[in-house]
Amino acid sequence: MDGSQLRIAIVHARWNREVIDALVAGAVATLKEHGVKESNIVLQSVPGSFELPLAAQRVIAGSHVQAGATATDLLGGLNLFSPSSRSSTPAPGGASIGSASTSLPKAPFDAVIAIGVLIKGSTMHFEYICESVSHALMRVQLDTGVPVIFGVLTALTDDQALERAGLGRGENKGHNHGEDWGAAAVEMALHTRNWSQGTFT
Repeated sequence: MDGSQLRIAIVHARWNREVIDALVAGAVATLKEHGVKESNIVLQSVPGSFELPLAAQRVIAGSHVQAGATATDLLGGLNLFSPSSRSSTPAPGGASIGSASTSLPKAPFDAVIAIGVLIKGSTMHFEYICESVSHALMRVQLDTGVPVIFGVLTALTDDQALERAGLGRGENKGHNHGEDWGAAAVEMALHTRNWSQGTFT
């Protein structure tokens, strides 16, 4: 899978930071292994898993705004003015309009990985959050057409969460599921690109 042309966002919660950090690192490492450029991997954090669906939805929308805002100016693209007159026209942020294409463009995200850790406690909080986040993340990907990889661990114990981040306390360190989510993001992003063009391989 060649992810060299992909742009991927990772939105992650901050609760259970030790596990989260390992999962994010695993996802990033796998994205890079599949050719995704470091500059095309964007990390955003939110307080907890309950905030992940909104974060995923808004970073997808924001990436479209960003891509549109950094597109080459239409009049400049039509060459209605001489290069010298365009280059002398300052743009917001101090860049010249004529040189805009050198710093552009950023494409919308091809996939989002939502990473969180929920560990069952002694109240119903766990069940409510798990169900709400699962349904909401599914809705985001269906509404936007952008793959949202479900990277929310729903563990019964701390040890289960650690093992799923490759940090197990015993002889079996477990497996870092962030690696799987990175691979899934690349695969689904490539599938979605092909499907949108009517290509089925």
